[in-house]
Amino acid sequence: MSTSPTAAVPSPDARVLVEPAGRRLTRSTAVMLVGALSIVGVFAIFQTALALWVLWTNDPLKSIGGLIPLVSFVLILRVWRSLGWEMRGSWWGLAILAATIALVHLRDRAILELILSPSWTLFLPPHSLVAIAYAAGVVLLFGGPRLVRATLFPLVLMGFVNPVPTFFTLHVDLPLQHASSLIARAFAHALGQQLTSDQLRLMFTPDFGMFIAPGCNGIRGAVTMGFLALIAGYLYRFRLRVHILVVAGAVLLGYVFNLVRLCVLVLYYIVALHIQWLQSRAEMGDYLIGACLFFLATALLFTLIRRFSPGHDLRVPALATTPESTAGVAPGLLAPGSFLPRWIALALLVLLGSITYARAIVQDWKTSRIASDPKALGLFPQHVGHYKLQREWNEYMLNGPLVYYWADYAPDGSVAPEKNAVVSVGISPVLGAHDTLLCHSARGEDWLWHGDLLLPTARDVTSFSLLFFNNGATQYLEATTVCTGTTCGQYSNGLKHFGFVYSRPDTRNLLSQSPTRPIPVLLRTATPDTALAPDTARAALTASLRDFLSEADLPAFTRSYRQP
Repeated sequence: MSTSPTAAVPSPDARVLVEPAGRRLTRSTAVMLVGALSIVGVFAIFQTALALWVLWTNDPLKSIGGLIPLVSFVLILRVWRSLGWEMRGSWWGLAILAATIALVHLRDRAILELILSPSWTLFLPPHSLVAIAYAAGVVLLFGGPRLVRATLFPLVLMGFVNPVPTFFTLHVDLPLQHASSLIARAFAHALGQQLTSDQLRLMFTPDFGMFIAPGCNGIRGAVTMGFLALIAGYLYRFRLRVHILVVAGAVLLGYVFNLVRLCVLVLYYIVALHIQWLQSRAEMGDYLIGACLFFLATALLFTLIRRFSPGHDLRVPALATTPESTAGVAPGLLAPGSFLPRWIALALLVLLGSITYARAIVQDWKTSRIASDPKALGLFPQHVGHYKLQREWNEYMLNGPLVYYWADYAPDGSVAPEKNAVVSVGISPVLGAHDTLLCHSARGEDWLWHGDLLLPTARDVTSFSLLFFNNGATQYLEATTVCTGTTCGQYSNGLKHFGFVYSRPDTRNLLSQSPTRPIPVLLRTATPDTALAPDTARAALTASLRDFLSEADLPAFTRSYRQP
């Protein structure tokens, strides 16, 4: 047997190093092109990106979700570099991206909803799933299956673009915040301070007090602590059991320090009774107390991380590398020949998926004052038969975008007394195909009656979904339909606890914002007589609605919000 050393067979990646660069792309340039196209490609799922942007910028509790894509992107690049920018991509990644973009466009033009309970509804596909699928598709297309396996954590982390799901709020956050507020109020009692009659406020003087209730927003600190622990556990390679315990402990630590903050605030207010200067600075004092406590909690968390890290210090362990991966980051290493076709294919897919959104943006830019002034009112006719426009207003999401343009129409004196009710008309150019039945169900609003009804309009007979409510102040009837071009009609699902709702989109409009895109129309009429028997009230309100619709051309209401 020979004892001479056997020469190692170089890997394909290593052999590329000796090839002349010529005009071919280097790996580093290819990675930059992938990153740039991945960012631009988000425009192909623009509605999901826009919904997440609104979520992050209008809900302080969920604003941390805006950092998740950036962190995931950096972690993926970190792993990819350790693999020598390996490019053994699979065309299955393009299939995943195409399916994701298609589903997002389908959701924009149809109802795809899974209702699990009156307070839990999933709009399919969820934004979190879209984020995961988009990132995984890009990684698989250019990096290959090995890179997907190596970046499972950053890919799953993309699912936290909505960082606080409803389930967590209902079953974890609210119980813990309720316990914190009870303890803080008991602490105030122990110090001799009395609550107001609603048991929620501490009034130290007639105009100086604090509000202690489960709504106190301690969850932001807890969520931030949880994500710090989650990402640190990945970087420091914690064992699974340790990782889970550290994350759970970090979240609980955030709630404990929120409780401490409330108790310290009680002490602050008591001290401020004797120092007038502090009373006008209570809000800033709250911020400073919270910041100091958060810094202390973070220091405790990193002490725990140091305890469980492999080197018992805070230096992040380097990823394991091989000679091939080390060679892979050399400046002269060329990208494989299959890279350019994959990149061009993704660019074409992004271009195809962006057509509809680009047309919508151009149309919005061309349209009337409504596009430039979010506070401008809708475009409603002054008269609908013998009904006259009485007033207009807009309905917005909480600190967010406009949802409905509204107008009230009041009848003149020629209407019979039993039909003499104001009819409100709401137009929503932004919602698309929309089932208001599920919206009410998801918000936990219970109706007394629901049914579908055909009502004659000035143009033709139109189907409506009707809901009847009694909220204690008024009894009101809602009728919803969706107008597509010159026709209107509505489908709704009567399932209140579990079910799947699907409406068929117009396949001709999947790649365009055509004049036939669906625009919801909501009509509402009410009576202040809450003592009236529900059946009697519903019959009277239905008669008023029928009288109004008999002279209303509903497609004309939506014409101003469509392309010319």
